[in-house]
Amino acid sequence: MQANKKKQILLVGNPNVGKSTVFNALCNKKQKTGNYAGVTVASHSGNYAYKNEDVEVIDLPGSYSVYPSSEDEAIFSKYLIDEQKNYAGVVYILEALSLKRGLLLFQQIQDLGIPMILIVNQIDQAERRGITIDIQKFSEALGIKIIQTNAKEQIGINEVREAVFNSEFVKTDKASFETPGEHKDFIQKLISQKGFDNEYKAWMSLSMGTDLGKLENVMDQINDSQAKSLVPKRLQVQETVRRYQNVDKILENVISKKPQFKELLTEKLDKVLVHKFWGYVVFLLILLIIFQSVFFLAEYPMNWIEELFSWLSTFTSEHLPEGPINSLVSNGIVPGIGGIVVFAPQIGILLYFLYLLEDSGYMARVVFLMDRLLRPFGLNGKSIVPLVSGTACAIPAVISTRNIENVKERLLTILVTPFMTCSARLPVYSIIIGLIISEGSFLGIKYKALVLMGMYLLGFLVALFSAAILKRFIKDKGKTYLVMDLPAYKKPLFGYDFKMVLGKVWDFITGAGKIIFIVSIIIWVLSYFGPKQQPNEFVASNVELDHSYLAKMGKGIEPMIAPLGYDWKMGVGILTSFVAREVFVGTMSTLYSLEDDAPEEKVIDKMRRDVKPNGEKVFSFATGISVLLFYAFAMQCISTLAVVYRETKSWKWTGFQVAMMTGLAYFVSMIVYQILK
Repeated sequence: MQANKKKQILLVGNPNVGKSTVFNALCNKKQKTGNYAGVTVASHSGNYAYKNEDVEVIDLPGSYSVYPSSEDEAIFSKYLIDEQKNYAGVVYILEALSLKRGLLLFQQIQDLGIPMILIVNQIDQAERRGITIDIQKFSEALGIKIIQTNAKEQIGINEVREAVFNSEFVKTDKASFETPGEHKDFIQKLISQKGFDNEYKAWMSLSMGTDLGKLENVMDQINDSQAKSLVPKRLQVQETVRRYQNVDKILENVISKKPQFKELLTEKLDKVLVHKFWGYVVFLLILLIIFQSVFFLAEYPMNWIEELFSWLSTFTSEHLPEGPINSLVSNGIVPGIGGIVVFAPQIGILLYFLYLLEDSGYMARVVFLMDRLLRPFGLNGKSIVPLVSGTACAIPAVISTRNIENVKERLLTILVTPFMTCSARLPVYSIIIGLIISEGSFLGIKYKALVLMGMYLLGFLVALFSAAILKRFIKDKGKTYLVMDLPAYKKPLFGYDFKMVLGKVWDFITGAGKIIFIVSIIIWVLSYFGPKQQPNEFVASNVELDHSYLAKMGKGIEPMIAPLGYDWKMGVGILTSFVAREVFVGTMSTLYSLEDDAPEEKVIDKMRRDVKPNGEKVFSFATGISVLLFYAFAMQCISTLAVVYRETKSWKWTGFQVAMMTGLAYFVSMIVYQILK
């Protein structure tokens, strides 16, 4: 059998043109798409086979120009130029509603001498707005074949595969941008000195001020006093103006629009959804509905999961041989893992709503809406992307700050994003809120839902407050502006988003489950053994929990956490949760199962009736609020620390973030407990 040939192609385009959707359709992948810039912040790869040919697809971050202004655009430019010998060509994606904007980057790549295939995506959206595109004239004007697609409906995807298979990539011979006459001499010197194979590469190097991504200054290499006086940004602006003049001439013969076309639903909705007052009201109402659903819709599946793990614990206890293994499995591993899995429905519901908001186009409005709110705090509208993403997980949220051009705003966003309530905090919040908040409701909204929304808003407000303080100490002379296109509202892909949620929830369960499995074994070992009680013993086994090594360790740190209202078991839970926040719940589930007289009872009921030696409830209202505030502010995730260091490349800022968040968590929790007790 003949071996499949291998071909590599790049997917390229502006942010928010459906690039990730095309990638998913080509490769049958499940990369999340979103209707705002910055969803793809690093290159992703996938593969598909077509007619005995294997194709690797590299999905590069969206960019508006070959001149990078942010880290994700730098990734794009570097890969595009440095890896040219490795890929067959570029599949460039234009959005039908933003042809002018997209053609700037398209012509720049053309002039670099890179072979291309052109896709015009979402033509149906243009037609709804009364815009007609003459594809035949458009193709002739650009000198390239155009494939029309609607990636969400899989329309045109096979045509793209066929074009790639036939290597229909077109490399233009005629540059669309002519070098200004006053700079011709500099360009010729660069070509002769650096050996560029086309004129535009030399111009691009001059306009970037660097040797195509290298650190050496091009002006110094030319050794020309006039060249050294050139300002790269001005050269870029000069090029952009000339290119857009050329694009306007092309589009005036290609696009026609029906006069007095009726106002679409998008325009009508935006009068409310991006209003400077009603926009925020609607956003808060949407959040309230989401948090109500987190408790209301998740109630039954959570009960079923609790009953399942309670039965499993009883089953293993009755059928495994008596001894340490029985205790480890039935009182350690099963309750520990069950304590995390039970919160999967709540996490799934939260993520599903977030994905629907992204798919519909509403999240782009949130970015726009939040720009005017975030500016006074030293952030910009793009900061809301990592802040909102942080409600799922802080790790991809911190990575997504690469989309922020301004260095100061990016650093501020990295430092404050972990304050946002991530899905790992949700199990902690849920179990503590269930312990201390009654089942009542206000105007049909559960008290628990109101408190949960309050915790999310608290994280957001503390992030803003921290940014406002930090901006005074992080100096930067640059000033940025948010420029973005608001996409049309679209019907979300309910089924696709549901599959995405299932995958994310499974990742959460397996990721947390591995940690809980290990932690449960460690906790069981420390609780099963204790200091020797007989002279002939090395260690005592099967001891009472209060006489175990675990209790000894927990009581050792109890004086430090007692001012916060915590007993030694909660101290152990906090220590283990430095691995990951959600481990707190698994640890508490294991601990309360180890000393349990009623194995079939729910963990939350065991915690509710637990008392201190003086008869005071362990989980009183004051203690519960203290725990909520501690986890709202504490930096308790080793993986987040690692990614913060990777993105800042600074131990100073990483250490500062840990000290700031942990110190704030300790002192706020202590003050609140002392006031409420």
